[in-house]
Amino acid sequence: MTTTTTLSDPPVLSARRRWTVLAVCCLSMFLVGLDTTIVNVGLPAIGQGLGVGTRGLEWTVDAYTIVLAGLLISSGALADRFGRRRVFQTGLAVFGAASLVCATADSVGALVAARAVQGVGASMLSPVALAIVVNAMPDPRERAQAIGIWASVFGLSMAAGPITGGVLVAELGWRSLFWAGLPVVVAALLLSVVFVPESRGPRARRLDVPGQVLLSTAIAVWVGVLIEGPRIGWTAPAALAAYGIGAVATAGLVRVESRRAEPLMDPGLFRSPAFSGAVLGAVAVFVALNVTLLLNTLYLQHARGFTPPAAGLATLPMAVGATVCAPWSGRLVGRRGARLPLTLAGGFLTGGGLCLVGLDRTTGLPLLLLAYSLIGIGFGFANAPITNTAVSGLPSARAGVAGAITSTARQVGSALGIALAGGLVANSTPAALAHASRPGWILVAACGLLLLVLAHAARTKHAGGHGA
Repeated sequence: MTTTTTLSDPPVLSARRRWTVLAVCCLSMFLVGLDTTIVNVGLPAIGQGLGVGTRGLEWTVDAYTIVLAGLLISSGALADRFGRRRVFQTGLAVFGAASLVCATADSVGALVAARAVQGVGASMLSPVALAIVVNAMPDPRERAQAIGIWASVFGLSMAAGPITGGVLVAELGWRSLFWAGLPVVVAALLLSVVFVPESRGPRARRLDVPGQVLLSTAIAVWVGVLIEGPRIGWTAPAALAAYGIGAVATAGLVRVESRRAEPLMDPGLFRSPAFSGAVLGAVAVFVALNVTLLLNTLYLQHARGFTPPAAGLATLPMAVGATVCAPWSGRLVGRRGARLPLTLAGGFLTGGGLCLVGLDRTTGLPLLLLAYSLIGIGFGFANAPITNTAVSGLPSARAGVAGAITSTARQVGSALGIALAGGLVANSTPAALAHASRPGWILVAACGLLLLVLAHAARTKHAGGHGA
């Protein structure tokens, strides 16, 4: 039976308290982003330390993103039911404990398993923290600005991750990468106790166990096929069986969710062009970002012989572009709607990808830095309109689910990006890696073109409406 929880209206927070809540919640976004970028730059060192190749490194990244993508929506529903602050704090604790295991792992199997547990903890952070922010900031214009700041935090983590990771790997070894996030975990836990108010959805929702199982299975199977396909062969019996399982799980998810009174992911939501466009855009942006991060790491360190700190420093233009443009994008969404920032995002991403379609081992550093800068700017402009549209597409009482669907789309894009990029270069020698990566840069440009299409379809509407 579905229960209804009667709650008093949440207290109206002062401006200082609202922005303090935003700052505390942004720590979780910083933690999730830092973990992605700091591990990426350390992948070659992890491979050497544990004796694994590109495919094992793909699983090191995607074990985290697959679990994260599969659990995000349930975590949002749990937060709406049992308390957003409580679930947020639980996620921090799980993430921190798993990071300790990652830092002490003695095999790739142990590392991949610990990364999966990190994904469990991370699933309770990003969407739940976003729901806390949305609940604390009821004014649509202020919320759009806050989401812009929220998105810029990922840019900050991009700046801190590769550079910090490169230095840590060079000075202390790859295990130090997993110690780095622990101070952030502790700080976020302490600050959430003091400053973050508890909040819940006004109506508790049933957990959708069949939908959760089918969603997780579909994501894991399709990403797994992309990772293992180059090794086992795309027409091998194991691959054909995986295609069948993936198709059944996907079709079953749609069928089951269409018939449930309270589905994990309501297929009816995707009848809204604005909502569907936001989800598709989130996938495209994070495919482009993760293709860029993985190909860049392997190219600079394997093909060009950069040290980890130098490879991290080379990504600084990307991080600066994302950091500067994300809050600007939030302001544009609040004033003019989604179309302009989405157009800018698509144009810059397309330009960045096209810069590198002719990549070789002697490509000049200025062209590399220009491409990274354009991609970072495009990423910075993309997140605010996509996130604001998705959050505005659902009732405020389901803010946890709204944030979770957007974050699920991001992580699906992340997992697909890693799998696709890894598949391109998995069997390449350092001499051939640059040429093998060229289709990846075409894919980045194609993701930018898709954003341009979505921008053209977007309604020019202020953030105060539901379809910005």
